[in-house]
Amino acid sequence: MLKFFYNAAPNPMKVALLLEELALPYEAIPVDTRKGEQFDPAFKAVNPNAKVPAIVDGATTVFDSNAILLYLADREGRFVPTDPRSPERAQLLSWLMFIASGIGPFSGQSVHFRHAAPEPKEYALNRYDFEAHRHWGVLEAHLAQRTFMVGETYSIVDMAFWGWARLLPYVLGTGDATWSQYPNAKRLLDAVSARPAAQRAEAIKARHTFKTEMDDQARAFMFPQNERLKKA
Repeated sequence: MLKFFYNAAPNPMKVALLLEELALPYEAIPVDTRKGEQFDPAFKAVNPNAKVPAIVDGATTVFDSNAILLYLADREGRFVPTDPRSPERAQLLSWLMFIASGIGPFSGQSVHFRHAAPEPKEYALNRYDFEAHRHWGVLEAHLAQRTFMVGETYSIVDMAFWGWARLLPYVLGTGDATWSQYPNAKRLLDAVSARPAAQRAEAIKARHTFKTEMDDQARAFMFPQNERLKKA
């Protein structure tokens, strides 16, 4: 049975959604990053980068959420154009990588500097808030012309989008005003969230009680770079 290493963060949730859409049997294995379980040697043998998600599919190991989405969709021949030379495949790859290299990293850094980083942080927060808004603005404009991220067909790009869009008010710190600025993103978010597979994916978070306290131990595991500041 496929093994799925996860927590409740945006990137693992993308994969949970695809697993549920595909109705694949899988074993969900929690990795509590606030307890440092990502650094366990057994998990680092699966993902040497010590991050979730990752999967083990028989003899095959895949890490990075977008790589997993593409691997599973290609394996099953669903939610992805199968002709590698088709315009649709090119569009899917372009937007999947846009989420992988733009939406995810800049949203993540916006969260970090808005909610977790120590002062002074004005310069860093300004940079990542600006870039998060810029990337979501590109996506918003793209969705104004189409139902889904790639034309009129639901795909793994919409699943990758869903993982982060669920948290957009928190990412941007804009609360209820978020969706008046990004109505097309809200439309797609609602459409994906209404799918039964999305509701089953959300329920995976209840299978395990993850640590919620951001105490000194959790900060040491989540932000190990700060240990260098103590030695400076």
